[in-house]
Amino acid sequence: MNTQQMEQMGQFKITVWEEENFQGKRCEFMLECQNIMERGFNKIRSIKVENGPWVGYEYPEFQGQQFILEKGDYPRYEAWSGNSSYRTEHMLSFRPIKCANHSDSKVTLYECEDFQGRKFEMCDDYPSLQAMGWCSKEVPSIKVNSGAWVAYQFPGYRGYQYILERDRHQGEYRNYNEYSTQAHTNQVQSIRRIQH
Repeated sequence: MNTQQMEQMGQFKITVWEEENFQGKRCEFMLECQNIMERGFNKIRSIKVENGPWVGYEYPEFQGQQFILEKGDYPRYEAWSGNSSYRTEHMLSFRPIKCANHSDSKVTLYECEDFQGRKFEMCDDYPSLQAMGWCSKEVPSIKVNSGAWVAYQFPGYRGYQYILERDRHQGEYRNYNEYSTQAHTNQVQSIRRIQH
């Protein structure tokens, strides 16, 4: 299915507002937006996701901190940054996540870069990787076999968010720089499947 067919079916739909609590200038999207400022906005401060999962970014061109946006309302930045230790009060670009299939998701974590060393395959959500037997706080490389995932810097789905998709890098993240341009560390301590 091509992008135009997906748009016609309404598989992805997001509405953004320039101010908090769904106030001010608004615009609906069914496709990605690389820079909301090109649409006459200064920033995005509230969001409603009607269809599909999305990923929002702190800066234009899908750069900076990533934030998962699943179906629901986000009246203020706290709603999308959640328990993150790093908070940004606005978003400037966003795109749909096209390969999220919650019921058929599988990811493999590796203890070394380039898919080397001990590995662990997962098909479910884990609020604490250490509790399930992963000995390190770091995940140097990751392979997404199916579905889409969001990894978090800290246990309990907190801290930096890293969106992991099958159709990005062919699902292969050979080192932590590939799963986030803003990653200051390869620390991943919780992971969950992306809902759609």
